[in-house]
Amino acid sequence: MKNAEKPLVLLLAGGVGSRLNVLVQTRAKPAVSFAGLYRIIDFSLSNVMNSGLTQVGVMTQYKPLSLMRHIGTGEPWDFTGRTRGVKILPPRTGSKDSDWYKGTADAVRQNIDFIKSHPSKEILILSGDHIYQMDFDDMTRFHRRKGADITIGMMVVPKSQIHQFGAGVTNEDSRIVEWQEKPKVAKTDLASMGIYIFDTRYLLKLLDEDRQEVDFGMHLIPKAIERDNVFAYPFHGYWRDVGTIQAYWEANMDVLKNKPEISPQAWGIRPVSTADENFADRCPAKFVTGSKVRGSMISAGSVIKGKIINSVLSPGVKVGRGALVKDSIIIDDCIIEEGAVVDLAILDKRITVKKNAVVGKGDPKEVSNKLHPTHLYTGITLVGKEAVIPENAVIGRNCIIRPWTTPENFPSLQVKSGETV
Repeated sequence: MKNAEKPLVLLLAGGVGSRLNVLVQTRAKPAVSFAGLYRIIDFSLSNVMNSGLTQVGVMTQYKPLSLMRHIGTGEPWDFTGRTRGVKILPPRTGSKDSDWYKGTADAVRQNIDFIKSHPSKEILILSGDHIYQMDFDDMTRFHRRKGADITIGMMVVPKSQIHQFGAGVTNEDSRIVEWQEKPKVAKTDLASMGIYIFDTRYLLKLLDEDRQEVDFGMHLIPKAIERDNVFAYPFHGYWRDVGTIQAYWEANMDVLKNKPEISPQAWGIRPVSTADENFADRCPAKFVTGSKVRGSMISAGSVIKGKIINSVLSPGVKVGRGALVKDSIIIDDCIIEEGAVVDLAILDKRITVKKNAVVGKGDPKEVSNKLHPTHLYTGITLVGKEAVIPENAVIGRNCIIRPWTTPENFPSLQVKSGETV
């Protein structure tokens, strides 16, 4: 296909992502590390690349620097060249909060000039914070075959989860005849994946009709279903929104299963490192005599002297003798010193757990985090970037240790479950 015959891609990467708590205190949600070598946004960008699409606009807003650094010129995904490109699209900011993106539809509306400068028959709109593999060519063919104004990627989810999504009732032809946005009582188990193909002319008309409407799922999609051709594209593979601590941890653990549904390497996901990470320059992981590793992913540059069970370690992690890491996600260049224990925890970059300290002790269901009970409630303890856990400290379950916390900031070496330091 010629460029004008391929959909133009708009990738939404601007949400606050507050449910990821301290992991997004210093970065945009799509820039959070995943499965050792990747960032969350690598999955959407690689899917775009593997589908042969060549023009991408990335709409970013909150703490965009790490994301902009990571994407760069788009070269790792082959988005450089005369007919290829990726462009960062920040809000047209002014002096008021109202100048920022107010929703998905508003973000696209603020970038109509980008759409018009890249002629295309369709617009493919994606989110930057989902883990999945998808062939957008197949979805585009479905859209054209149906003569659709809008096609929404949709999949069946457990009824217990449907309240988190837009839900669509379809007829025998896959046309959506009814829509519920995050329903408390759902009529269907068919959930929106936040992946849309719009006919370009139709989208521009829709955005121009009522400039007060700011969100696709809440405002524009229900209106379009009432009067126009909106279809559900059925998806049957692995897909997960990793916008919560629990979902993020579970998706990382999914990579470790004996027969994983998720396989970044087999999916053709490109691991990309920025200049300060230098993944490619790191030596292979080193396993010292006496170390034990079971059911885990260990990245380059790591040195393992202790025991690792069912955990994901990013590049450069050091684990000392007698130390134990279990059911945990350890991001770049953390140091787990001799005799320390990290159990059911997520550690952000460059954290040091001093000798004989314990991160994650007690009954996982004992108490939710007191400040953020909806973020941490299954026992996971979260440690922010560059924090230092003191020697002999014992940190309970569902705790939060904020970024850059030092031993002097701990009121006691005993941090009870549910507490925040």
